[in-house]
Order: sequence, then structure tokens, then C-alpha cells
Amino acid sequence: MRPKKGRKIKCFPGNRFFKPRCKSLGELEVVYLELNEFEALMADLEQLEQIEAAKEMGISRPTFSRIIASAHKKIAEALVHIKAIEIEKCC
Repeated sequence: MRPKKGRKIKCFPGNRFFKPRCKSLGELEVVYLELNEFEALMADLEQLEQIEAAKEMGISRPTFSRIIASAHKKIAEALVHIKAIEIEKCC
């Protein structure tokens, strides 16, 4: 397996954790969102074209596509299956 190439992350989320109100934290499974997935979601929110977002992150468009698809899947999993979302901490 090839080592991961460094990505340019411009927005560090800090300590972010989101959970549904219907259950206590101890009852919930957690979905972990990586920093590069969070950054891809930010580009999605800004409605950047994938090629432009990939360029800003310093990655290829196909890599960006895989990252954003993974982020979308994790968010959907958390919403549909009532799970908490934790965003990877920086440094």
C-alpha cells in the first residue's frame, strides 16, 4: 500500500463532536470523520467544482472524489443509524 500523500488543510475543526439528542453519548456508536474528509465537505459546502477543490487540497480529482464520497457515506450512516460524529483532531 502506498503511503498517504500530505493534504493541504485550511480549516482545522478543533474538537468537534456531534450527537443526536435522543440518546446519551454512552449509548451511541461513533463515526469518525478524517480531517481530509472534513476539508472536502467544506469545499462541497462552498460549491467548488471537484477539480478546483482537489487543486486547493493538493490532490488529484479522482482522490478528491473518493474522499468526498467517503465523507458523504459516513455522514449518511450517522444520520440514518443514529450515530455520533467525531471529527479527527489536528496535531
